[in-house]
Amino acid sequence: MRLLFLLIFLIGAAIGIGYPYVILNFPAQEIGTWRVYDSVGGFRPVQATLAATDAPVQVLVDVMSSSMPQGAEGAAILTITAAAGGRTVLAETLALAGATVRDDSPQTPQKIYRIDAGPIDEIEDGVHTFTLGPGDAEGLDLESVDLILLAAAGAYDQRAQPLGFSLMAIGFIGFVLAMRRGRPERNPNSQPPKPRWGRGGEPR
Repeated sequence: MRLLFLLIFLIGAAIGIGYPYVILNFPAQEIGTWRVYDSVGGFRPVQATLAATDAPVQVLVDVMSSSMPQGAEGAAILTITAAAGGRTVLAETLALAGATVRDDSPQTPQKIYRIDAGPIDEIEDGVHTFTLGPGDAEGLDLESVDLILLAAAGAYDQRAQPLGFSLMAIGFIGFVLAMRRGRPERNPNSQPPKPRWGRGGEPR
């Protein structure tokens, strides 16, 4: 039983401490960046060759614009689909809500909105086709749209740490109780042996 509870404690430590550390301290590796829209050529599909070892692949979209209409945060500004092997592996509408914003340059009014399009959890070896298009938002002044793919970009599950700590507590308490049960019990009626010499001892 002690070995079982020790194993539970170690599994909890791996989930509650090791997993968050790895996810937060080892950033995903960028596969590549593709320009999928500009004001000259419009939208165009792009193809990326992915491997199963890249999974999960995080899909990000950078939208450059000098102005966004009022109320555009909640509207769908783009649509994105990804297909491989004759099946669709990603289909999303993209809005500005939750996007991170940065300036393209301090000297220009353009801003870059980075939108998280979500992960592709299962990847098959081969070519993946990504197609982006306009959403239903009106009055957008898009200047460029870039697609960014990140390999092995595991998203941190907020439920992992509480689960890990719970397993650690169960394992620790169970291990301590198992250690106590393993100790030989003392008989309260037993008398300590008499000293061989000295007061109360046997005569020499």
